[in-house]
Order: sequence, then C-alpha cells, then structure tokens
Amino acid sequence: MRKKIVFFIFLVAAQSIFSQCCKTAYKSGEWLRFDMSYSGFLKAGTAVLELKEKKLDDKKVLHAVGKGKTTGVISWFFKVDDRYESYFGIDKVEPYLFKRKIDEGGHKKNRHVTFNHDKNTAYVQDFRKKKDTLISVNSPQDMISTFYFLRSQNIKNLKKGEEIKLDMFFDNKSYPFKLKFLGYETLKTKFGKVKTLKFRPLVQAGRVFKAQESVTIWISADDNKIPVKMKASLAVGSLRAELDAYKGLANPFEIIVD
Repeated sequence: MRKKIVFFIFLVAAQSIFSQCCKTAYKSGEWLRFDMSYSGFLKAGTAVLELKEKKLDDKKVLHAVGKGKTTGVISWFFKVDDRYESYFGIDKVEPYLFKRKIDEGGHKKNRHVTFNHDKNTAYVQDFRKKKDTLISVNSPQDMISTFYFLRSQNIKNLKKGEEIKLDMFFDNKSYPFKLKFLGYETLKTKFGKVKTLKFRPLVQAGRVFKAQESVTIWISADDNKIPVKMKASLAVGSLRAELDAYKGLANPFEIIVD
C-alpha cells in the first residue's frame, strides 16, 4: 500500500497536459494542499506541494517540495510520512537534484539523485543501503520536476481520445506513462463549480491498481492547470484526492458563476 507514492506519481503525470503557450502556469510561492480519502469515507491523509525560488551551488533554481502523510484512523494501521524534493532550472525546466525520503508502514527509503545533463547521467545515492549508482539517462525529468516541465508545454490543440506519452526517472530507471484526454467536465468543489479537463493515465495493473485504466484525474481548465480531483481504484478499496486549499497561483483560479 503506497498511496502517497501513487498520488505524487499521478499528480506529476496528470499535470503534463495542460499549459498555454503565452502564460506561465506557475511561479515561486505556489502552494497546493489536497485532502485524501480511502474508499469514499475514511480520511486518509493530506498531500502538499510547494514551490519556492532557491540557490543551489550558487545557481538560482526553483525548489519544489511534495509532502504526504496519513491521518486519522488510517494512520493507526498504516503510517505514511513522505517527502519529495526537486531542484530544477527556472528558464529551462531540467532537474539538478532530486531527494526522496519516505516511511510507509515501516518501508523506508532515503535517496538523492544528482543529474548531469552534459554527460546524460543520474548519480543515485542510496543512504539506507549505503550504495551509489551511476546510470545513463537521456533528457531526464524526476517525478516532481516533470510536474512543472509538462505544465510549461503547449498542448492546447489536444483532441478527445488523444494520448500523451512521457518518461519519468524514478528510483533507478525511467518509466513510461501515457495519458488519454477524455474531454471536459464541470465539477462541484468547495470553491464552487470549476471547469476541468479530464484525463486517464494508463497505468500498470497489478499490486496497487485494479486495472490498467483505474486512475482518473480532473485538472482546472484555466491558465494554472492545477489538479482539482483524482480518483483511483486500488487492489483493495479506492483512493480519492481533492484540492482543499491553494495560494500563490500565477493566474486567477477560475470559478463558474451561475
């Protein structure tokens, strides 16, 4: 059971598809919080994604931090405390350093990945296993920088039924993702009615998901392109994440006024 990994992976994947060519979809200071529930009624936890401008080796970069924790009854049985960090370029979204520190029911990992884009390598430091690995990669994005890289792309002419393919470096290898555009849908949220774009990532069925097409994501159809809702059918039960709070958006969050 790795609900927080699942959430961040598909948060990253979903955001790929939704950018305008002439407006920046994000800026330093952006902060998003999501409430998560299990099987529709049990509060499962919270996930937060925050973006700030920082310095890394005397270079100005954007620093994104994603955090996830289980809360309530779920935490009695399965405690999750995850933290993901990515340092990537401001003008060109390419990752320089990715950090992943997780504790999921006693399953722990603590890894850093340093990317060298001149040599096309990823240097993976595993602090728990005390093992370092150098891996050849081609134009890599980590699982958090991908979120911002794909938001900057222009896919405004995407048609219903079309798929978008992307690769993401995670742990020690690159993983392919495909996302199918399902069309537009208006959702009722705590903020009011929001026009969204609906997507379905094509995921690998097996241990976590019930089927290849078991995840659906709704993204705001404005210039921010932020996730509003996610629903996933798991091997046992289901997981739902909904936008609970936000601040520091680059553009107005558009609410439909009746």
